[in-house]
Amino acid sequence: MASLNILSWNVNGIRAVIRKGFLDFLKKQKPDILCVQEIKISDKARHDEQFNFPGYQEFWNSAERPGYSGTATLVRDGLKAKALPKLKWDSEGRIQALDIGKYYLVNIYFPNANSELSRLDFKIKFNNKLLSYLKKLEKKKSLIITGDYNVAHQEIDLARPKPNVGNAGFTDEERNWMTKFLNNNFVDTFRVLHPKKVQYSWWSYRANARANNVGWRIDYFCVSAKIKNKLNKAFILDKIIGSDHAPVGIEIKL
Repeated sequence: MASLNILSWNVNGIRAVIRKGFLDFLKKQKPDILCVQEIKISDKARHDEQFNFPGYQEFWNSAERPGYSGTATLVRDGLKAKALPKLKWDSEGRIQALDIGKYYLVNIYFPNANSELSRLDFKIKFNNKLLSYLKKLEKKKSLIITGDYNVAHQEIDLARPKPNVGNAGFTDEERNWMTKFLNNNFVDTFRVLHPKKVQYSWWSYRANARANNVGWRIDYFCVSAKIKNKLNKAFILDKIIGSDHAPVGIEIKL
């Protein structure tokens, strides 16, 4: 049976990651679809700079604020994909939804609560609006929901859980929302296939965190529960460099 190989990567700036070998990464990995977050580029700048990704259709959702946030999705030529309408309340370019035939694919850059938790309330409100939107979409097709969720759900998902209790990405509010999200008939693909595996997708730039593997798993692929039996693989490419995040991925049957 045919399957799709889908990757997701918070690139922390599309220009920066291109300078660090992004095109070579695309050629080597050959994903059917690549979702990227935190592109940090305006539509005007992107058009002026004329990026080229051979073999891929491009879908972009830049933030209204130049150089901030934003998402993009690259879909291999020959695969049918259609962008759903942009959401009026998403001024930061955080959500992209594509119809890829059998499924809806949703690429999301969830808000960061910030070190002082100054955006925690904003994040929870955003997440709740998003969940309502996702459940409406799911009435039509099963969902694949990927991106930087900016939360480590359980203690196994970060190297140092105790010192980080209450910090951004590991607050009760964020973790409880993730539990609520999964209780709405979604599954965390990596944790379903690897219940006890310790592997991370993000590391701070400080204190040699990546070299010492003091990381967090905050990048996810979640799917509608009724298609979890379609999963072949869920993985983290933690040897790939170019960002403070590693790419994550799934292979899923069509």
